[in-house]
Amino acid sequence: MSRGWKWVARITPPPPNLNGTRPPGSRDDGPGANALDTATLVKSKIAEFQRQMPQGYDIAYPKDSTEFIKISVEDVIQTLFEAIILVVCVMYLFLQNFRATLIPAVAVPVVLLGTFGVLALFGYSINTLTLFAMVLAIGLLVDDAIVVVENVERIMRDEGLPAREATEKSMGEISGALVAIALVLSAVFLPMAFFGGSTGVIYRQFSVTIISAMMLSVVVALTLTPALCGALLSHSKPHTKGFFGAFNRLWRRTERATSAGCSAACAGAQ
Repeated sequence: MSRGWKWVARITPPPPNLNGTRPPGSRDDGPGANALDTATLVKSKIAEFQRQMPQGYDIAYPKDSTEFIKISVEDVIQTLFEAIILVVCVMYLFLQNFRATLIPAVAVPVVLLGTFGVLALFGYSINTLTLFAMVLAIGLLVDDAIVVVENVERIMRDEGLPAREATEKSMGEISGALVAIALVLSAVFLPMAFFGGSTGVIYRQFSVTIISAMMLSVVVALTLTPALCGALLSHSKPHTKGFFGAFNRLWRRTERATSAGCSAACAGAQ
């Protein structure tokens, strides 16, 4: 075979599986090959051969796993966008302030774009596994930004400071905690990067994706998020009417019931 064929795949005669006859050849991905890229290269080469074939001959693909891969990737991409929308909605429900919600919402695409860059540096492709890792990481990477926003708003409310001064004081209080959170979460997934064999190749991409997102999220929380807090946040009154007012009352009743249950459990344990 030509050098180009050897470079992307191994060509072997398959067993009979097309109308009881043996097809002329099959393709197996080489180690570390990208299935979609390999299939594209193989089909382009076959198209060149087809132009040289006599009339009456046709080429069929009885089994093509790349179609399933494409559908899987599209499904995960859709799940990724749905996860981002749900996370933003939940943040708005609890923060109840458009500007406060916008700050952690901006962190999501910034961190994801940075994660894509890290994957490119490691030579990893955007596949089902790395996209699934990003879906899992979305809920984690907004935590840092939410912690910053919540603490800044608390200082503004309790001490009456303007946004910039409150942000400076807040970062002095929680910077160490943000770094610790990222390190703890990364330590959970770090062992996967050292698995051996073919399983290790799979889990390594998953581990690198999540750890990269965690590290970038703390960088954003220490740099971009404080800048946005100082520029966008302002003093606001708590909601007492409408949907948010009803939600807050329900939440306070739930808090009181939970606290009473915890106190009773602690008293019983003593």
